[in-house]
Formats: sequence, C-alpha cells, structure tokens
Amino acid sequence: MTGSPLPFGKLPSALLRRLLEPYHRRSDELLLPPTVGEDAGVIAVGGGALVAATDPITLTGKEIGGHAVAINANDVAVTGVRPRWFLAVFLLPEGTTAADVTDIFDSMRDALDRLDILLVGGHSEITAAVNQPVVIGEMLGYADDGRFLRTGGVRAGDTVLQIGPAPIEGATVLASEAGSRLGEVSPEILARARDAIRDPGISVVAPALRAAALGATAMHDPTEGGLSTGLYEMAEASRLALRVDTAAVLWFEPGVVLCDAVGANPWGMLASGTLLAAFPEDQVKAARNALMAEGYASAIIAKAEAGAGIATCDGAPISRYDQDELSRVLSAP
Repeated sequence: MTGSPLPFGKLPSALLRRLLEPYHRRSDELLLPPTVGEDAGVIAVGGGALVAATDPITLTGKEIGGHAVAINANDVAVTGVRPRWFLAVFLLPEGTTAADVTDIFDSMRDALDRLDILLVGGHSEITAAVNQPVVIGEMLGYADDGRFLRTGGVRAGDTVLQIGPAPIEGATVLASEAGSRLGEVSPEILARARDAIRDPGISVVAPALRAAALGATAMHDPTEGGLSTGLYEMAEASRLALRVDTAAVLWFEPGVVLCDAVGANPWGMLASGTLLAAFPEDQVKAARNALMAEGYASAIIAKAEAGAGIATCDGAPISRYDQDELSRVLSAP
C-alpha cells in the first residue's frame, strides 16, 4: 500500500472507520464493538456489562502516570459506569532513572487514590523504541445490571450540555512542552495552565456519573481533535446533525491564551476535562441546574436534529480537526 505519510496523532476517522468495519460482526457477547467515536467497548459478562477502554499518553512526559489514569477513567465513566480497575504498560527511554520511574508511579497512585480505582497489573520496560516515557493504560468497569450509555445514543430533539471548559489538557501540555513558542504569555496564565491537570482538572468521572444519574441519553469525552471533533464524533456515531450555539461554549482562558500564542485554534485543541452529555429537551434545564449547583460549570451548546455533521445555529460549517492542534504544534520544526 502506498501513499503520503499520515500526520501525527489519531488515525483519520475515515481510514479508521474502514479498518474497523470487519470487526463489527454480530456477537451476543460483544455489546458495543470498536466504533469511531465510542470511548469504550462493552462485553457481556456474568449477566452484566464489562466496560473496557485503553489509551496511551504520548504528547507529554509530565505527570504522565496521572494523565493515563484520568484519560482512561474518563472513557469508562462516559458510559455511565464507574471505573474500577486499571492496568498500565510503561515504555521508558534509555537513561531513565529509578527516581524518574518513582515520579511516574507516584503520579499514577495519586490519581488512582482520588478516583478510588485499583491497579491490578501491567508491564514496564526500558526500550530504545521510545525517546520519552509512554504509558498505555487500560481501564475496566462493571455494570451489574448490564446498562450503559453510548456516544451514539443521541436522539433527534435531544440537547447537548458541555460540562467543564475547553481546552484544559491542551493548556497544561502546552505550558509544559511548548517552551519558547509561548512567547510573552504572562506568568499567571502559565501557572494556571500548568496546574490545569488539577484545577479545574482533566477528570470527568464525577460529572459523567452524575449526568448519567440525571438521565443523560449519551455522553462523550472529547480528546484529540478538541471540542470540534468531539461534537462531530457524537453526531456521526448517532447518525444525526448537531446545531451548535458557539456563543454558549465554555472556554478555559489559559487554554485560549496559549492557543493564540502558538497559532492554534482552541476548537481543535486536546480537550480532556470537558464532557459532552445529551439529554431529552424537557430534562436538560433541570440537569444543568443540578450540575451547576454541585459545582460543575455547564452550558447548553447544541441541539440534535435529522441530518449529518455539525454547524452553527445559522448553518455555517464548523471546522473538523482530524489532527489535533497540539500534535500539529508540537510536531512542527
């Protein structure tokens, strides 16, 4: 097979969709097969549903253990199922010291303790195959009653809440990795961006489980490709269109400032820490009020309707980012 080299970051969605198609065979035990836009897979086990998700952390080496826990926990939680068990593979470059590994494990343990998740296994090695630490996590959760939510569960007429601003993870990685490209960003903004992994944080576990309890019909965890790609994935998985009120979108100020400094669009910037949750139109205001009362910044940003894709309320298209803006910036010479 020939062709141009693929860009850094996730595989283009059209290519990945074609590659996954052969795996969509009918199976009584595979309740949710690997699908573009879905955050996890689901397997029928013991009368319930085992939810499994896996993701690597490759764009930063800072607090990588904590990142791996949070990102994989998010992917399970958006199914409405509590993440419970974690496995991790650590690929470490030559020159790694015992102190370096201890820092990674400490970061991982802190995140596991905060989310009440157990480490159950994994693997670690020093290898010339990587030039910075890479952690590949796998998170598991179990629903006794077999119930779970899908990214593709949005229905025409549903309303989409954004819970938490964007881009949070993009801000913290840019602050750690972009160096001199950040120019004259103020020390205060840089400090807020560096601390964004903790405040406001990149975990959406608590708001996702709360949104599920409040009657969400579908949820999604926007990551690579940012808020824009997250909305596209939600629309495509649900086979409908989303009309987006761009004026209502919640933005994380340090993330927007750092995007501007490096010439990136925050719509396409790594967005872990943001949750998209769909609700029936007659329930969304009550759900938003409940979430706001519990301290979760929330805004009604989109309405689902028949059709395809996402656009603004007046019909203008919204750009899609098959390559995350963070990947583009960090891979540039």
